[in-house]
Amino acid sequence: MALNVVMLGPPGAGKGTQADRFAAARGIPKISTGDILREAVQAGSELGRRAQAIMARGELVGDDVMIGIVRERLARPDAARGFVLDGFPRTVAQAEALDALMAGRDPLIVVDLAVATEDLVGRLTSRRVCGACGTNRSHPAEAACGKCGGAFVQRADDAEDVVRERLQVYARNTRPLLDFYGKRPTFRAVDGGRAPDAVAAALAAAIDDAVARAQQGDERRRELAR
Repeated sequence: MALNVVMLGPPGAGKGTQADRFAAARGIPKISTGDILREAVQAGSELGRRAQAIMARGELVGDDVMIGIVRERLARPDAARGFVLDGFPRTVAQAEALDALMAGRDPLIVVDLAVATEDLVGRLTSRRVCGACGTNRSHPAEAACGKCGGAFVQRADDAEDVVRERLQVYARNTRPLLDFYGKRPTFRAVDGGRAPDAVAAALAAAIDDAVARAQQGDERRRELAR
């Protein structure tokens, strides 16, 4: 069974880090919306040109363009054995479109990284990135970027008032996905408030359990069809 994973969670929950770790461990691509948008723009595809024009106007890329770009990315050969989606879907409309894209493929395993709001605020407001190359500081004691030597700064969107607004936007727009996916046998919630290694272990176990549940369902359906 292909490992088709959707990673959900609020800003600061560690989705990107955990998606990277799991994808590397299982040999499947990690697909983030930021990465595929940049790739589509650089490739000069029709959808990429549309996305570039939208972003140049300072607007958010709409569902139709994002869904089209995700469709193109999932059609690549490296995604046939599975993938980890980070940052998509963000809305129920995108989730419904993803279900349509998954027709004929193995089921989605959906994992939500749950972290308390005040922990998220603490994580994000203390985060520092390299002002030159954008690399995250890996340790609070790190004085300069190990990649380029640049100085660490706080991102404008990591100021506390902005962080709290981002979390409110997430609650309004993205938490409904938990209602959309929550009753599926392949949905799992993982406590993302622990140390990264503990979260990674729990995440892998949750996904393996969901895959086993999906396989049991397939076997049951085959038995009933005989």
